[in-house]
Amino acid sequence: MTTGLVSHELYHWHNTQNWNLVFPPGLTVQPGEHVENHETKRRIRNLLEVSGLLDYLAPIRPRPATEDEIARFHTREHIAKIRAISEAGWGDASYLTPLGAGSFDIALLAAGGTIAAMDAVLTGQVQNAYALVRPPGHHAERNIGMGFCLFGNVPVAIMHAQATHGLGRVATVDWDVHHGNGTQDAFYDSGDVLTISLHQDRLYPTHSGLHSERGTGKGEGYNLNIPLPPGCGNGAYIEAFRRVVLPALERYKPDLIVVPSGFDACAVDPMGRMMVTSEGYRQMTAMLMEAADRLCGGRLMMSHEGGYSAMYAPYCGLAVLEEMSGIRTHVSDPWAEHAGWGQQELQPHQAAMIADSAALLDAIR
Repeated sequence: MTTGLVSHELYHWHNTQNWNLVFPPGLTVQPGEHVENHETKRRIRNLLEVSGLLDYLAPIRPRPATEDEIARFHTREHIAKIRAISEAGWGDASYLTPLGAGSFDIALLAAGGTIAAMDAVLTGQVQNAYALVRPPGHHAERNIGMGFCLFGNVPVAIMHAQATHGLGRVATVDWDVHHGNGTQDAFYDSGDVLTISLHQDRLYPTHSGLHSERGTGKGEGYNLNIPLPPGCGNGAYIEAFRRVVLPALERYKPDLIVVPSGFDACAVDPMGRMMVTSEGYRQMTAMLMEAADRLCGGRLMMSHEGGYSAMYAPYCGLAVLEEMSGIRTHVSDPWAEHAGWGQQELQPHQAAMIADSAALLDAIR
């Protein structure tokens, strides 16, 4: 099995300013470090190298997406706005989404990196691929950047593949702790893409990610949200996969599975209140790979989204890429030995919410 990896030093140079986690500094907010900074992504790349796994991954060179490729999803006005802010040296894409000098070009490279990963999978260069890109993308909507996201990396890559490869049905499985509202926005009226999002209920954005958001027109029934109560661990996530995600994929029979991959559902993330461990991410990856083998010739790709624990996100990323590549390294999760987190088993209130999502499966054809 060959697993491809997209990474580039410039991804770490996207400047989110000296904000205090998510708030701009001022007389009542002390300057600090923005929660979406380079460190977690750099540390994932570093652990891949230290573990030795990097030597077995096929490097995929990213290229900048063109403005025409971005415009398959985003409006020209939005593209021009991000360019203008970047050229000015600093600013906010919308609300609590800062960017700095050069961020426009880096965002093009992030979208292009996701395109490159998808091209490599679709042409058979690799069996599966992970795009370790930054800035993230799954919150960016057609005419606005939000939630630290400037351009929708996954929607842009899917639309590129539809236009250039004639790609048929695509399923996205977003396991970031926040709702994938941007991906939902991109394909809400399309039956060609099944969008699935598992997320903490009304964490961000607080107004989206509900069961009632099912799609419109030809897309009705092909948008599937799985809002989960705070505190869900491996048990709830695996049950959601078993009861909802995998049956949805079996019904839809995609030609490619794409994962907007955030590790902020991990148990020590500052931006979420979930309890997933690296082993939970490993198991979800294995379940998706088995589904991909049955349904679409093993074609699976992931594009990096959130995950803000510089200490723990690397171990989640390593677990996912070990599973994708079929190679286990000597590195173990340090929390596995020292943290006996409780409430990992499926709880009754979690099962009830998952059952509500499972009830929506009949609309998928």
